[in-house]
Amino acid sequence: MAAADDKAAATMKVYGWAMSPFVSRALLCLEEAGVGYELVPMSRDAGDHRLPEHLARNPFGQVPVLEDGDLTLFESRAIARHVLRKYKPELLGEGSLEKSAMVDVWVEVEAQQLHPVTAAIAVECFAAFLGRARNQAVIDENVGKLESVLEVYEARLAQSKYLAGDFLSFAELSHFTFMHYFMSTEYAAMVGAYPHVKAWWEELAARPAARKVAAFMPLDLGAATKEE
Repeated sequence: MAAADDKAAATMKVYGWAMSPFVSRALLCLEEAGVGYELVPMSRDAGDHRLPEHLARNPFGQVPVLEDGDLTLFESRAIARHVLRKYKPELLGEGSLEKSAMVDVWVEVEAQQLHPVTAAIAVECFAAFLGRARNQAVIDENVGKLESVLEVYEARLAQSKYLAGDFLSFAELSHFTFMHYFMSTEYAAMVGAYPHVKAWWEELAARPAARKVAAFMPLDLGAATKEE
């Protein structure tokens, strides 16, 4: 593990716009790891992500992109894992095959189960900011799906304080940014119906790193949800 001075001196570059939940996922892990970084601002409206210089970093024209010396990475979860593996591997369950496997399981659950439904609800709730009409049928369909997903989370968190076990991990951090936007919608009360999920979320949102990153994510604007 790098020494504290090495982490403070490290300056990784993150390209993107911080209100994107994907960019903010990377920033949250950098903040939790205590790593120095520079956020290189880009404008989605201006099409900065489609410019040749950015396509050279990510051929898919998405954000975030991380530059760590000669290494260039894209995809927010891959970026987050790199940062944590290098500077705070305990958040990946390092040193225990069981712990690291459980972290991987719940990161995948977030990506495959929770993210699709919370993103769909949030996008429709912010539809006016995205310049189109709200599709309530999409919301209603995904609210039903979310109830089933939250029941699984409630059962898990009734057994262990955190998703991967008795330790906070990347599994928690990966949830934060989309949940942050979802919790600004009128459907946030759904979480309150599950006491263990509610307590888990409130603890995560209260972390200093989460509070700092949340300041970049205004709740009165539509989330940038198409970039990874």
